[in-house]
Amino acid sequence: MSQPDLSTRQLRAFLALAEQRSFTRAAQQVHLSQPAFSALIRALEAALDARLFDRSTRSVELTAEGRLFETSARQLLGDFGAAVGHLRDHLQLRTGRVSLAALPSLAAGWLPAILAEYKAQWPGVELSLHDSLSDDCLDLLRGGVVEFALASTGAQSVGLLTEVLCSDGFHLVCRKDHPLAKRKAAELKLKDLTPYPFVHLARNSSVRQRLDAALHPMQLNTVLEVEHLATVAGMVEAGLGISVVPALTLFHFQRPALVTRALKLAGLKRRIYVVQREGESLSVATQALRQLIVKRLKQST
Repeated sequence: MSQPDLSTRQLRAFLALAEQRSFTRAAQQVHLSQPAFSALIRALEAALDARLFDRSTRSVELTAEGRLFETSARQLLGDFGAAVGHLRDHLQLRTGRVSLAALPSLAAGWLPAILAEYKAQWPGVELSLHDSLSDDCLDLLRGGVVEFALASTGAQSVGLLTEVLCSDGFHLVCRKDHPLAKRKAAELKLKDLTPYPFVHLARNSSVRQRLDAALHPMQLNTVLEVEHLATVAGMVEAGLGISVVPALTLFHFQRPALVTRALKLAGLKRRIYVVQREGESLSVATQALRQLIVKRLKQST
């Protein structure tokens, strides 16, 4: 047996009549003419194949079936109202959840201020951030763990939609007493770095991949290979070597003993992309954060 097709309009009319016990008063309550209201009740009884009211010239009373249906009707309308309210809260960013992945340099650099601005405007939205290397960011995206990612790879990835967020230049980092610290940025070339001990990031990092591609076939004098930029900063500060890092990571190297020099070299750039799954629309809350990130970064570059 197929389920009856009921409307919220019918349920509200039924409950009004159950409360008022009068077709005239119930019709006025739901702002309908009495003939239209009576037709609505008849249609409801026909859909349920049950008599819900006993009618007389003096009174209108619920039948046994009507009393049984009253509880369900109130629950149905309550559930529907809650669902609509939840959706409205979601659409108006009073509730919701946003999950994103971002390169550690972005997650620790300019992203915190943007997330703080977002939370100040929409405090009811829950934020989830995964700070991971670029390939891991894309894996989280493909796996459905996050809705979008800020990564430096993925431009040609099947099933992913990418937009260039910005281009990130590279800088030499060394101690103030290092010979290269006296050189002007315009004078520096990659071959000038090869004689000196070099602190490298891990091979699976986007920074290392861009640097290796720009250097090929030259080799650097690697003295250490580490996972984190803060570690690079500590090692360079201690005089163990020099390094080359993206501009967006320079906040790690703002130390009295260190200097940075921009490397104006063709090919030594990395692009930062905002990436999402192709063919999938973002939630309202997520789209709002994505737009804020793009807007603020464009204002700062």
